[in-house]
Amino acid sequence: MAVVGCLGEIVFQVSDETVKTINNMQWSGSVRFATHQRHLQNALTEFCGVDPDKMSFEITLMEELGVDPMVELVQLWTYERAGEALPLVIGEKPYGKYRWTILNHKMTAKYHDYKGNVSCVAVAVNLQEYLER
Repeated sequence: MAVVGCLGEIVFQVSDETVKTINNMQWSGSVRFATHQRHLQNALTEFCGVDPDKMSFEITLMEELGVDPMVELVQLWTYERAGEALPLVIGEKPYGKYRWTILNHKMTAKYHDYKGNVSCVAVAVNLQEYLER
């Protein structure tokens, strides 16, 4: 088994029995500036600080690839609703300065089995950096 990374206890992995990896990862950051209007002069800008980084990616969860989509979705929902700060590791690199929280997710059901159960989903996950105090 090759572990590709993890978000908390959700392990991204590839083996002969299981495929659970991330796609379309995007990492973004931004800063804040204030603009002070001055009478009869150019406005003055002031650097005010750094916003928390954001990260987004998609996860495909497919029963045929050894993953129970609903079990994985419940784990994501649990982390999101608890506001739990999670470590994010992809490859051998931990991302961010400390941890990440799940801001939101969007699940798209791709396939259902003959009983109507979801057998394949694509989940878009949005994270925000969570810094140590």
